Amino acid sequence: MQKTAEKTRKAPATSSGKTQDQGPLMQELFLDMLKDIYWAEKHLTKALPKMKKAATTEELQDCFDDHLAQTEEHVTRLEKAFELMGKKAQAVKCEAMDGLTKEADEMTEETEAGSLTRDVALIAAAQKVEHYEIATYGTLVQLASNMHLNEVATLLEETLKEEKAADSLLTDIAENNVNWQALETENGEGDKSERKGKK
Repeated sequence: MQKTAEKTRKAPATSSGKTQDQGPLMQELFLDMLKDIYWAEKHLTKALPKMKKAATTEELQDCFDDHLAQTEEHVTRLEKAFELMGKKAQAVKCEAMDGLTKEADEMTEETEAGSLTRDVALIAAAQKVEHYEIATYGTLVQLASNMHLNEVATLLEETLKEEKAADSLLTDIAENNVNWQALETENGEGDKSERKGKK
């Protein structure tokens, strides 16, 4: 009777009433995503210095420089996450991140060196990267919590917060400086005077 009861026992229900799948398939999916973002972060440690070199304004250069240091820490956290799960850190090529960084290279080549328009393009490319990372880490944090991998979830949550902060900083640089300066450079000093008059 006990064996029968164990066979028919249901997985714990979530708040939506659906049962949680905490079996091997769920763990395999989680690990696949972890390997994917691990490759992506390591790839970014090579891409960010190129983006910094291409940037025109000191503000954007500093932003890329600071985020490089964060990204190196993200790599370390992911290695810790693998360790906590008793797995060897392994990177599997992330086609999405590879495509996004190639797009950043193309946007750099298509804009004029030393121009603020190039900074506008670099910010756009960087934010696409951040949005991909935010989506990935958000999912990983939720899955880790569902599987009761609390230490792993905490590690990934720290990175998620930093990715969101980086995205917000890029928005601030674009809206408060680079975008309108790029437009003023193209349109001439008249627009700059008009903008000052509106303040």
